[in-house]
Amino acid sequence: MRTEAEQIVTLRLLKGFALLVGDDRVALSSSAQRLLAFLALQDRPQPRTFVARTLWPEAPTTRANANLRSSLWRASRTGHHVIDASVHEMALVDNITVDIHDAVTHAHRLLDESCRCDDILNRQTRDDLSADLLPEWSDNEWVLIEQEQYHQLRLYALEAMAKRLTTAGRYGEAVAAGLAAVHAEPLRESAHQALIDAHLAAGNRAAAQHQYLQCRRTLLEELGLEPSEALRHLLPYMTSR
Repeated sequence: MRTEAEQIVTLRLLKGFALLVGDDRVALSSSAQRLLAFLALQDRPQPRTFVARTLWPEAPTTRANANLRSSLWRASRTGHHVIDASVHEMALVDNITVDIHDAVTHAHRLLDESCRCDDILNRQTRDDLSADLLPEWSDNEWVLIEQEQYHQLRLYALEAMAKRLTTAGRYGEAVAAGLAAVHAEPLRESAHQALIDAHLAAGNRAAAQHQYLQCRRTLLEELGLEPSEALRHLLPYMTSR
């Protein structure tokens, strides 16, 4: 049995914010949550002045710095060491497991055609890439930027995952990855294409046709556009009619 000092500390940012020590959720103020989330999304220690200015962009410098000190104090009151802070800079402590870090690493591996990814072609990876980053947070520009960056990365990664699974003959899993990509961005033709490719590879022409028609209907209703030539060529027996 782990002692308190040995318990794993996990920070979840996908699907929403949660700080866990073992299986227990740690209560944090909203300002402390934002401080932890911001630091978790940085790849190096950040100057305190930059953190304060980013998290409280509309506040005067003195107020922003005071807010930062208050948030840091609130984070320290959890009883767990989660932030390394000096006079000039701060960072999330190294021993905290952050879910989006693994998701981003897996996404880049999936997009690297020279990389073997058999160990991450699984449901956990698909679920992580299907999740939005801090979906209920939209009140700060830095959050919106991070959300969009991860959104675009995970879309490409889900499509790449579907293609890898299709190539491996794991058609059911390929379809699941393709559906996740389409669900995340219904107007994205490349997501529909990855899904249609999986259906066709499995020999399910009716399912491929259904997906094409759904894509076409969505594009026409939302954008007034027909599917691209590349997508139409996947189903020549339909588009030649």
